[in-house]
Amino acid sequence: MFFVVKKRAKHACPQISCKASVKSGNATSNFVGFVAMKLKRMIVGLGERSYPIWIGGGILSRLPEALQEANFPNKVAIVTNPVVQSLYGEAVAESLAAAGYEHHFIVLPDGEEHKTWATLQTIFDGLIARGFDRHCGLIAVGGGVTGDMGGFAAATFLRGIPYVQVPTTLLAQVDSSIGGKTAINHTQGKNLIGAFYQPRHVHIDVETLNSLDSREFAAGMAEVIKYGIIRDKDFFDWLLKHRKALQERQTEALISAVKKACQIKANIVEIDEKEDALRAILNLGHTFGHAIENLSGYSTFRHGEAVAVGMMVAAHISHHLELCSTDDVAAIRNLLQAFDLPVTPPQYPLDAYLDAMKRDKKVQKGTLRLVLNKGIGDCLVQEITDPAILFAEALKGIQHQDQVD
Repeated sequence: MFFVVKKRAKHACPQISCKASVKSGNATSNFVGFVAMKLKRMIVGLGERSYPIWIGGGILSRLPEALQEANFPNKVAIVTNPVVQSLYGEAVAESLAAAGYEHHFIVLPDGEEHKTWATLQTIFDGLIARGFDRHCGLIAVGGGVTGDMGGFAAATFLRGIPYVQVPTTLLAQVDSSIGGKTAINHTQGKNLIGAFYQPRHVHIDVETLNSLDSREFAAGMAEVIKYGIIRDKDFFDWLLKHRKALQERQTEALISAVKKACQIKANIVEIDEKEDALRAILNLGHTFGHAIENLSGYSTFRHGEAVAVGMMVAAHISHHLELCSTDDVAAIRNLLQAFDLPVTPPQYPLDAYLDAMKRDKKVQKGTLRLVLNKGIGDCLVQEITDPAILFAEALKGIQHQDQVD
């Protein structure tokens, strides 16, 4: 259902190392402190499809300015959910109207369980009902579900219309809004139906994070921690040092963390836009995490919580394969727990986990490929020819650590 409100105006096998040169920022070294400015801009460099990311505190009102710089269409659909609309809908609408944009709301049900074909049809219905054509645009305002579905709708409606991401959750700000991955879920797996389709602009106001409950904020921190594990040990250490400032949601700390995470992801996307090789490292923890989400019906675990558990499983496999030390595994566990994230997998049978992971998008010719950390700050993608043995060892290692703790 929709309503629209119109207003104007794995063992030794082939590996892919994650180390690669990067061409902008200082995303892989010497992360030391807060950024000084309240607004930070960066570019995802993809040739003709390059686009800016704005990061700041209190910049939601500057969305029309960003749209104008991106030469965005005047007629726009604002795709959101009821919670986000109640928080930011009026402010977004007023700023767009004042700048002369014709805008229409399309409000979707909230939650990962609604990331379906039926809900996607809701967006199409709203666009068609209001006469949208290829000279119109879509603005996704909300978390990862809204952004993924809004982006997929934009990629497919009339074979593609421009869209903008306005992420309002931490997970969306540092991950799903950047890089052009759009998708819906299938009953057999997460994000199995989708497209690579880049936005025209990503608009990140960290002050929207103040509206998140503590669990949702922690879920987003899992993706932030991921970047430190795969790419930047200095950043990993910084996160622990500045845990209090981040959990208190101090603006400067949030801008610094979000900016660093976005820069790391942007650098990777610039090298490998469509996940042919390097970009796969961004899926650390996601293979096992997606299995958790699928087995729990997408309603028990937040995505970031499942990824946190998945990263813990990956760390234990890495240790089993002598890619990292016991101290590295302990440091990862400590940081995840410091941000109130789960580290113990739910008690599903091993066979159920293995079956769910068979449908992972990184499976190639029937062989599972896992992202594994090398120490902290580096990683690789490893083919797993004996997943049952490795995952059984990992789960046993986690269970032992839980008993010790």
